[in-house]
Amino acid sequence: MRGTRALGSAVLLLGLAAAPAVADASPSPSPSDGSSAPTSAGTSFRTATEFDQGQQATASGSAGDYLYWSFPADSGQRPTVKATVKLPGTHASETWQLDVYDGLRRRQACQYGAQTRTADAGTASVELACVLRTVRAWSEQWANDPLPGTYYVRLTAVNLPTSDLGLPVGAEVRVDSKDIGGAAAVDGSLAEPLVPGIAVKSENSEEAEDSSTASAVLSSIEPDDGWSSGWWSDRWVWTAIGGALAALAGVGGYALTRGSGRPRQVPPGA
Repeated sequence: MRGTRALGSAVLLLGLAAAPAVADASPSPSPSDGSSAPTSAGTSFRTATEFDQGQQATASGSAGDYLYWSFPADSGQRPTVKATVKLPGTHASETWQLDVYDGLRRRQACQYGAQTRTADAGTASVELACVLRTVRAWSEQWANDPLPGTYYVRLTAVNLPTSDLGLPVGAEVRVDSKDIGGAAAVDGSLAEPLVPGIAVKSENSEEAEDSSTASAVLSSIEPDDGWSSGWWSDRWVWTAIGGALAALAGVGGYALTRGSGRPRQVPPGA
């Protein structure tokens, strides 16, 4: 009985001692909770407001404006861009469109999603979505494949009635990505991601300080874990596993077909 009580007391003391450690180990809020998300949008590619994936960027504007944001996307990711436009109480029928451009400002096609939608008169809001193709680490020069770097989101109303020009609107934009992994891996990678001013960043630091074009560095955003090198993917793991299984199959097949050894030789004339 004494041993049981002593054991129970020890367990209780250990639990009390471990409680602060567990409390201290609780995760702290990350930027993805929207606390540091931008609350404005740019009016062109050069002034696009930067935000990270997982954040919800918001902005206020007027119907007829072009709203621009930018975010980083790395190889192996399949970004999904979603936008919500909040309209005033009184408005005519409006058509809103969501466009996504890569670091070379090439318009990227959506695999699926409502990229263009029409809000009927009096509708409170309209939701748009665009699921891009998987970002590739490398591509041919003539191809229009999405490549690692900065991506631009443009939100605007098309064929807007004159009566609705200048009406106040609110916008919310969010980007999330699905990691495709080795299924989308390619043999090759870009020397540098396609971000604004990457050529200036790649220069020698002294030359960059003396250069008058140092202000051309427009983008400072990148994935949380940095840009991937492009050569590593889980395809290497599956390749190694496949090679090991093939070797084992070869050894097993040889063991099954080799027999008990050389056949017994019968002496001549027997």
